[in-house]
Amino acid sequence: MRLSNFFLSTLREAPADADVVSQKLMLRAGMIKKLASGIYTYMPMGLRSIRKIEKIIHEEMAAAGAVELLMPVIQPAELWMETGRWQKYGPELMRVKDRHGRDFIVQPTSEEAVTDIARNEIKSYRQLPVNFYHIQTKFRDERRPRFGVMRGREFTMKDAYSFDRDEAGAAKSYDAMFKAYQRIFTRMGLNFRAVKADTGAIGGSRSHEFQVIADTGEDAIAFCPDSDFAANIELAEALPLLTTRASPAQAMMKTSTPGRAKCEDVATLLNLPLAQTVKSIVLAAEKADEKGNPLAAEVWLLLLRGDHELNEIKAAKIAGLNKGFRFATESEIVEHFGCKPGYLGPIGLKKPVQLVVDRTVANMRDFVSGANEEDFHFTGVNWSRDLPEPALVADIRNVVAGDPSPDGKGVLEIQRGIEVGHVFYLGTVYSAPMKATFLDEDGKPKLLEMGCYGIGVTRLLGAAIEQNHDDKGIIWPDAIAPFEVVICPLGYDRNEAVKAAADHLHKELMAAGIDVILDDRGERPGVMFADWELVGVPHRVTVGDRGLKENNVEYQHRRDEKATVVPVPVIAHLVKSKIARLAAAPSE
Repeated sequence: MRLSNFFLSTLREAPADADVVSQKLMLRAGMIKKLASGIYTYMPMGLRSIRKIEKIIHEEMAAAGAVELLMPVIQPAELWMETGRWQKYGPELMRVKDRHGRDFIVQPTSEEAVTDIARNEIKSYRQLPVNFYHIQTKFRDERRPRFGVMRGREFTMKDAYSFDRDEAGAAKSYDAMFKAYQRIFTRMGLNFRAVKADTGAIGGSRSHEFQVIADTGEDAIAFCPDSDFAANIELAEALPLLTTRASPAQAMMKTSTPGRAKCEDVATLLNLPLAQTVKSIVLAAEKADEKGNPLAAEVWLLLLRGDHELNEIKAAKIAGLNKGFRFATESEIVEHFGCKPGYLGPIGLKKPVQLVVDRTVANMRDFVSGANEEDFHFTGVNWSRDLPEPALVADIRNVVAGDPSPDGKGVLEIQRGIEVGHVFYLGTVYSAPMKATFLDEDGKPKLLEMGCYGIGVTRLLGAAIEQNHDDKGIIWPDAIAPFEVVICPLGYDRNEAVKAAADHLHKELMAAGIDVILDDRGERPGVMFADWELVGVPHRVTVGDRGLKENNVEYQHRRDEKATVVPVPVIAHLVKSKIARLAAAPSE
């Protein structure tokens, strides 16, 4: 392709409201244009990368046996009412009415729509297994759209849905999609990890996220370099750091800690390690009577070591908190503890609370906790002697680097990642309320077993850039670059030798099936190089009059510090050999 037949629009500076590297570079490189908050136009350069991402996905989904269809963006509310998500989904669900006053939604995902297809079309076990997928526009009305295409309101997603006779069949479908996802992200040239994850709002019981590794990622991933263990930090099991509890060595004392409301400040004042302190987190779970009338909230006290953080996903799995909780109000705290936040602890409560103790805290001795009196803490606190043995001990904290790996094969490290794919085993979460059944071999109706599998197509653009960039701009992997090769002729509009050599190389590379663009603008070298380094085309060939006099051109990969002089007769062969052909054909 010639640039004169394309459209390139670059900016020297990103708009002031761009807040992450990928957003800034995509705007500067002319890949996207902001239309509204969280809503973008994908310009020709960005769309080329999207189409390459989609091509790889289509090929691998077909290779895995998935069948493509296309479901509507607008869906009737009745389907979402059947599953209860009309009420549960919250304000992110865009609800609209048609001219007749009927309720519809702008789909954020398609579980209900595809289950409706399955219950109407799948009658017999002979039609199973089947996996439907589509690549379609989605909309989630984020409260604070940010990070460009990575947390926008309108986006493109590939979602697939498998239907099986039983759990064993569903597990095979899940495994097939898991392997397909590994091939997809490998072919895209991305550094990624598949990690165990929470199922979230979609539901189900088995779940993995595919995380593109990037220092700017929103998600924290715990992994063991000595084994295959990897999990999102929200799901990673935190083993107790103390396997047994030693006998008390100190007497409990009420100690003055004026103005020290944080564990860090208390530890500094008392010249103790932070790991000897215990922090108190107070939650409230709403209650209702048999008629649904609200009752006073039940107050919970969660105890963690002072250097640990609460994992709310884990806390939400505790019976009594699993139907929802919030952080307690100051009035609720004073009512139960007799003290404002900052000096709270499990000793000397005014009213009983539900107590949950983290695994590590349950084995601590001589620890420091709030005295439920402003400016005071207890030191030398011990279970059994000063406090009853904890009735409920649970894993409620985030793991930290250096924790033992749950598989017993080393210690954990933490890295950042950007979620670009997610696979779920749903079971009958949707087929049961929607009565999606089939006739099994015994002639009896059975619920369909489901799985769902998503890839954030447009989010992948941002994730790839966050992982691959420098101070000059984007560095695309070959497979998803808008162009694989750019030819930069110096003086194309005024030097016949340069023009002829550039045209010949362009024709030769096009004939070889290489996605090449010829910059025929006649621009100055500095302008051309800056534009294409910003856009991030991975391979560049520079054709200049001085080099041609010695029958040479220059080749430079986007990651190379300087160009390499290459004889004209071998440049096409060199470029072909340099290009990674990961996206050339679907995997077997």
